[in-house]
Amino acid sequence: MVETWPLLDSRAYAVWCAAVVAYVASVFYQSMLEQTGGEWSAPLDDVFIHFDYARSTARGHPFEWSPGNGYSSGNTSITYPFVLAIGWLVGFRDMSLMQWAAGVAGVSMLVFFIAAARYTRPLGPWAKYFLPPAVMSLGALDWSLFSGMENAFHLGVWGLASMAFDRFERVRADAKQALRAAVVLGLAGALLVLTRPESAVCVVVFTFAALWLARGLGPVRALSAGALIAIIPVAALAVFAFANRVFTGEWSQAGAIAKLALHHPYMDRDAKYEDWIFNLKYVLTRMAHHHFADESPMVEGQRPFGYIVPLLALVPLAHKKLRLRAAMLWVQIATWTMVVALNGQVRWQNERYVMSGVAWMLLLSGMGVATLASHYGESLRGRISWAVRSGVAALAVMLFWHHQHPNTRDQIWFFSRASRNIRDQQIEAGRRLKTLTDPKPTRVLVGDAGAITYASDLPGLDIIGLGGYREYPFARATKYGLGSAIELIERMEEGERPNYMAIYPGWWGDLPIIFGRYVTEVPVVGNVICGGASKVIYRSEWGPLERASYPRSMTDDETIVGELDTADLLSERPQGYEHPPHIGFVTWRVLPDPDEKGRDLFDAGRIIPPGYRESFRLPMPAGGGRLIVRTVATKVATVRVLVEGQDLGVITIAPSETWVEPSIDIPPGFPSKSCVELVAEEGEWVDHHVWTIAKP
Repeated sequence: MVETWPLLDSRAYAVWCAAVVAYVASVFYQSMLEQTGGEWSAPLDDVFIHFDYARSTARGHPFEWSPGNGYSSGNTSITYPFVLAIGWLVGFRDMSLMQWAAGVAGVSMLVFFIAAARYTRPLGPWAKYFLPPAVMSLGALDWSLFSGMENAFHLGVWGLASMAFDRFERVRADAKQALRAAVVLGLAGALLVLTRPESAVCVVVFTFAALWLARGLGPVRALSAGALIAIIPVAALAVFAFANRVFTGEWSQAGAIAKLALHHPYMDRDAKYEDWIFNLKYVLTRMAHHHFADESPMVEGQRPFGYIVPLLALVPLAHKKLRLRAAMLWVQIATWTMVVALNGQVRWQNERYVMSGVAWMLLLSGMGVATLASHYGESLRGRISWAVRSGVAALAVMLFWHHQHPNTRDQIWFFSRASRNIRDQQIEAGRRLKTLTDPKPTRVLVGDAGAITYASDLPGLDIIGLGGYREYPFARATKYGLGSAIELIERMEEGERPNYMAIYPGWWGDLPIIFGRYVTEVPVVGNVICGGASKVIYRSEWGPLERASYPRSMTDDETIVGELDTADLLSERPQGYEHPPHIGFVTWRVLPDPDEKGRDLFDAGRIIPPGYRESFRLPMPAGGGRLIVRTVATKVATVRVLVEGQDLGVITIAPSETWVEPSIDIPPGFPSKSCVELVAEEGEWVDHHVWTIAKP
């Protein structure tokens, strides 16, 4: 019996972990099904972005959000859709794919806990049983784990990497086995960063910890092992960065461009730093003052119960045999939190982005409770010490749960109500689009690339850019402004443009007023998660978009030599366009077309304040010609034109109610492609379009 105890213990622990995870999951899902009338849903629209990519993968189009859109970098978790695609292929389709996601979450957490058991090994086989209830005790974490997002899967992959690190530690004395274990750990690290790119901080921690453990092999072999652990994940990220560059023109993922202040075109370094500090403070106070307890220490007379978790998490650092693992976890918590604070959306969606760090902290707190309850002692003094430590641990656990239980109750309700909201609005909007016949939807513009596209199974266009459309940089364009995104729609073939929009009108200014015709709307009652009270469906009318790009003031005997469609990123890039740092704001207008009476003309442009300049390169007419600009002004504005540094004079723009196209002569003799600078001198210069024209 003694010989079989380790096997019985491991099986009992696995059953214990499965029981804890299954119980918590059943509570959340049962509450959801009660609110939705038995239909599976999810508490976040973003879950269905994963489902969109998974369905495309199962249909043979990996990395594609919507049919015909081509490669997209919009799914930040590269591996998760492939796991979901397996469920689609075996029959979990439509809303039942959420059931598969629930199963993936359960298995992932089981792997996480089996890996975590190794962290308490020095305390004895009993200590690991504290870990599942400790980690699963936080309602906000459970919300994220069972939401259908990749949070649980990420922790499972982290568990695999942790197991690989454990093996490296065991074989580190043998150089050959250590190098093999380093390769396995490197592969696990690659899987980790492809599941969540922020996991690069985990890879760094595993690498330095491995270097420390392998120091006895000598500097060359230790560095070789560390290099293998680090290089494989770096290579994996590099491969996908290169793919992004080839297929989208961007090194970064669309999600990073859309969400990180680092990519914000108008924020300077100080503003980006302040944004990061704000997010970081928000995350730390939100955890301690809200998610970890129901009472806030910021209110006079209340106790800081929200700090029980981090205080317990510090305890393992006092145990010599736990110190390495505890330090590794603390460094990962700190660096993970700092990295996700770069994401402006860290404050949304129930703080799901920070939840991996929260799981590691709860793991540490479970280790802390086990540490306090360990070492019964042989002497009376030792037993008294054990009794005191155990009493402190028990009191801490009771106080934590007393102040966490109301939060967990609220999180269960929030999970189920949010799932109902998504079902009632987003999914219903998608289903309603599928029934439209006059005309039948061919492509639907959405502002959130999730459940609407998934439920309708129609080609989509995500104007925010997470969905992706061929090489069109919608993620970056929308960061500049709506006008830049409309410029990209203008580039699309008429038959490819979305003929319906399903959006929150309050998000998009005049877009639905000018380019849409109301069809219907899908309201939500008791909203706690959706972006608006109603999702409105419009019939798209893109009539004002320019069908032929030419200056209306051009004479019949003139020809276009060069063109810059300002605020159109695909026009600006090849011309090397540069606007003043942190300025160059995008605006757009729809005004009467000077060339076609009764028709309006759209054009976006950039605002250049007095004293600033923009520059670009355009082909020049060899024999001389004109430089024509399209603009509109409410007050007099003057713009100085320089070509290759030569001052050509000033263009004066008079106030008008429609488009004007003033010009300036270009003398012959300039290089075939020359640098043009437009300097705003008086008034606000709004540059919508620039052409160079050859005279006969």
